[in-house]
Amino acid sequence: MSTVDTSTSPGAGSGVRAGEARRTPGLVPVAETLETTERHARPETPTPPVPSARERWAFWRLLGSELGLTFRRPRNLAMLAVIACVPVIIGVTLRIVGGQGGMGGIIADVAGNSLMLTFFALSFLVLLMMPVAVTVVAGDSVAGEAGAGTLRYLLAAPAGRTRLLLVKYLNAAIYAYAVTAVVALSALLTGLVLFPAGPVTLLSGTTITMAEGLLRILIAVGYVGAGMAALAAIGLALSTFTEVSIGAIAGTIVLVIVCQVLRAIPELDSITPYLLPTWFTNFDAVLRAPVDFGALREGLVAFGAYIALFGSIAWARFSGKDITS
Repeated sequence: MSTVDTSTSPGAGSGVRAGEARRTPGLVPVAETLETTERHARPETPTPPVPSARERWAFWRLLGSELGLTFRRPRNLAMLAVIACVPVIIGVTLRIVGGQGGMGGIIADVAGNSLMLTFFALSFLVLLMMPVAVTVVAGDSVAGEAGAGTLRYLLAAPAGRTRLLLVKYLNAAIYAYAVTAVVALSALLTGLVLFPAGPVTLLSGTTITMAEGLLRILIAVGYVGAGMAALAAIGLALSTFTEVSIGAIAGTIVLVIVCQVLRAIPELDSITPYLLPTWFTNFDAVLRAPVDFGALREGLVAFGAYIALFGSIAWARFSGKDITS
């Protein structure tokens, strides 16, 4: 019986296309291996887009434009002018009263040194007049745009809601520091004109040099500005809930007044530490020797908590808000 060579039989070659290489059992052609690898390869993780230089500068251009509008608006300039006049009036009044003699307490302290007028003016204005000025800008930040019908156009730009909200808050916070600086500078110049300059006697009875006194004024300005920035966060949050800016402004001012009333009730002392105005006057820690940095730190923590809380409320409201105007 003869053995048939299937490799040369016509039937074996009929199933093989012309030019096709024979496969060796157990091996896979290289071309098929590459195709299989490409077919089953894991998709590459997309790389997050890196903001271009144009996008990075867009934020600062938007902030600069917002600051320009704020500090060119006659209403805001008028508030700064009025606030700058108050320390002058206080200084002239204390000069007249102090010249009559027989006065003690804060009047004697202010009349005895020019730098003390700055601390007195901050203590006098930080409880109402300065909050009113800051609230007007913060409360008008979003509600004013919605009421004027320009908010939709701002959101049409590729800025994004979060970026726009951050710009609005930074604008209000910078204005808050401007208000604080105007009060301090006006009081300082008025004090230098009306009262003698020299070593400063602190509340603890310690005397410091004038240069150290100026440094403590700078610390007080930074602290009070942070408090006004925390108030700006409240005004911004209320501004996202309405399209009428006067409603957000009035609501924030009423909140400040209510807190002041609650602080005056002895039976409610337990809630006093949770009220924002409680921490406004803690800058008097710089009038002690040494400076009570613990009191300043507690106040700054309270301001930071208010900024985080009401900033989150503003973001949650504004990011999901249906803008119709």
